[in-house]
Amino acid sequence: MSPFRLTRTLNDDTLDAALRHDVLHGLGSTPKTLPPKWLYDARGSELFEMITCLPEYYPTRDERELLRTHAPGIAAEAGARTLIELGSGSSEKTQHLLDALPDLHTYVPVDVSDSALDQAGRALARERPRLAVHALVADFTRTLDLPDTPGPRLLVFLGGTIGNLTPAERAEFLTSVRSLLGPGDAFLLGMDLVKDASVLVAAYDDAAGVTAEFNKNLLAVLNRELGADFVPDAFAHVARWNPADEWIEMRLRSLTRQTVKIPSLGLTVDFADGEELRTEVSAKFRRPGIARELHQAGLQMDRWWTTDTSSYGIALARPLP
Repeated sequence: MSPFRLTRTLNDDTLDAALRHDVLHGLGSTPKTLPPKWLYDARGSELFEMITCLPEYYPTRDERELLRTHAPGIAAEAGARTLIELGSGSSEKTQHLLDALPDLHTYVPVDVSDSALDQAGRALARERPRLAVHALVADFTRTLDLPDTPGPRLLVFLGGTIGNLTPAERAEFLTSVRSLLGPGDAFLLGMDLVKDASVLVAAYDDAAGVTAEFNKNLLAVLNRELGADFVPDAFAHVARWNPADEWIEMRLRSLTRQTVKIPSLGLTVDFADGEELRTEVSAKFRRPGIARELHQAGLQMDRWWTTDTSSYGIALARPLP
């Protein structure tokens, strides 16, 4: 059996402090916002997996097909001996890459979910006895201390998660990615592309209401973790296309004038009737724009793959000298 290690750089106290900070800052701001990472507790992760199977939600299918088709070419370009995946979750996205890299020595999945990493990492260790798996419980939006592994290394960030970052956050994130890469290393990035607004909105407001339940689950997280008294049914799920910023915004709209108490923070939050809390942005990209953002962070786009309909793209980038 291949060696399996799990290293924790986050603990419950760290996560609790981060949640408290984000709630104090986000609910005390105008307009109100919260970062999307708090959508993904165990129930939220389960709901998101359901979303990826919905007919309206094309990104997961498109990315999977791109990886299935182009994994051999990506592997040949990268020649990686270490594969590092940010936001790995179940590690399902990377199976085609793992299959295609003949000289792969180590896989480093990185995620904030301890349980997901442990389950996925142990499964991979059983299935791939020649592969060393070193799982890392960490927040990829912060400075990462990666294990010492053989190069070349391929760092991957899939699922279109780059879209959940604002332009300023993307610039900081891509700069941190550049700092992790040495000569011969590469960065593989998956991203959703700009398309008809009706297609985009439907993907985030499905007919079955699964995305609405996913969005409202954030309120259940705040109730459970901070003792808040949100009533999820007093909020409506909203998904809209913002053409100026070219992103989808997910929001929760208060259906009445109400006051929410969060005792553990000593916080009282007033919502006007119709006031909205933004819970996620999901930016959509164009090739010239993402190439420019990569270059500004010290990365050069070397290869680009897209679907036949130009609905989803994957870029391979390398560090600039």
